[in-house]
Amino acid sequence: MIENITHNDQLISVIIRSQYHAHGIKFFTPDNFSQQLAYMNREKDYVIPPHVHNAVKRQVSYTHEVLFIKSGRVRVDYFDDSKNYLESRELHQGDVVLLSGGGHGFHMLEDSEIIEVKQGPYAGDEDKTRFSPVKDDRVVIK
Repeated sequence: MIENITHNDQLISVIIRSQYHAHGIKFFTPDNFSQQLAYMNREKDYVIPPHVHNAVKRQVSYTHEVLFIKSGRVRVDYFDDSKNYLESRELHQGDVVLLSGGGHGFHMLEDSEIIEVKQGPYAGDEDKTRFSPVKDDRVVIK
């Protein structure tokens, strides 16, 4: 299962549930995203030819990040660009989430292990603006 979370026609997140299954390769992000997310399912003896990536100058304005839920249960809270709460989703072991717009926060519902992948280099305090989380009585899990 694939879930696209949008707000005002902007894709702010893609969730690939652990149960998702397809054949071949499927990209879930538009070509212009600075972080590309795809799923591959290849049969035994399929070969991806060796390759190197060419130096291509890219301009990255906003950080996109991908989280792999290795274990546990995590609630992701979505916010718009003005820090207004939108909605939440629960992520479980094996789920993958791309965060590509708006704001987001996390609440660990169980002990959890998460692997994060995002663009670098890290800009320290300039990299993000922190704000207050959504209050528990306002959480809407879809």
